[in-house]
Amino acid sequence: MAEPVSSELRAFADRVSAAESRIRDHVRETYLEFSPALSTLSGGSVYCKLENLQHSGSFKLRGAFNKILSLSEAERERGIVTSSSGNHGAGVAYALGTLGQAGTVFVPTNVSPGKAQNIERLGGTLTYYGADVVDTDAEACRQAQRDGMTFISPYNDLEVVAGQGTIAVELERQMGDLDAVFVAVGGGGLISGIATYLKATRPDVQIIGCAPENSAVMMRSVQAGRILQLPSGATLSDGTAGGVEDGAITFELCTSFVDHWVAVSETEIANAITFFLSEHRMAIEGAAGVAIAAYRKTSRRYAGKRVAIIVCGGNIELEKLQSILAGDFAS
Repeated sequence: MAEPVSSELRAFADRVSAAESRIRDHVRETYLEFSPALSTLSGGSVYCKLENLQHSGSFKLRGAFNKILSLSEAERERGIVTSSSGNHGAGVAYALGTLGQAGTVFVPTNVSPGKAQNIERLGGTLTYYGADVVDTDAEACRQAQRDGMTFISPYNDLEVVAGQGTIAVELERQMGDLDAVFVAVGGGGLISGIATYLKATRPDVQIIGCAPENSAVMMRSVQAGRILQLPSGATLSDGTAGGVEDGAITFELCTSFVDHWVAVSETEIANAITFFLSEHRMAIEGAAGVAIAAYRKTSRRYAGKRVAIIVCGGNIELEKLQSILAGDFAS
């Protein structure tokens, strides 16, 4: 039996509902696709929430739009600065372009070239700084404070988290009964938004955090009971790579509302990307492959269950996809 829902949790669910109303005219309600191949693994019903088909190619657009639309006109006019490993920056650039404004996006020096090009194509101005997103975030925040501009965190912001949580509103509307949700985790904004909303409306739903073994900072931090400063190795899941900043609101939310964690290898991520291309005829990025790989790894636990997997993005470079299909990626 689930515990009674707290007033704080209900208040956050209301924040997510408000975000859904705020961004509804600007984002795509993405398709929920039944997966016969994944369902066969457990004898249940598995559905894929196709955020890879979102405008800008990723769920990140939701949090970006919600945050920007929650700002005052004066805050927007002072200028927008953000930090991103790729998808959040593209979401901010897309949102600002739609609203007729511009912004600066700080990216790490090892950002995926394809994702950097996507940000610029959508109108964002790039500044390269640091090799880890934690350092990139800190520098972007420093510049915003120095120049009196508005900084938008990729995950350490309640309005951004609430925007990502609008996926859960759509899931509830599209799917009805739901037993478990698999979500890739980097800084934790996506899973925090989904988990807090669903734990308020459907407390028995299991929230599964999924991470690449080579960069599982949030998972290891939750297990340790404090935010750890850990190195991140090379991973196909560049969208979830890197550290978690001290004091991140998502740490407490992940600690409180994520039920289980699954770490997956680079080979498992690559196989999931290949699997999805074969079975669903769509190319997806590494972070989406993480969630699919985690379900494939643990599917027997969900026999007969109704499961949703968040296919969080589709921004993968052709060269990277070719290397995966050829088996030439670094494992």
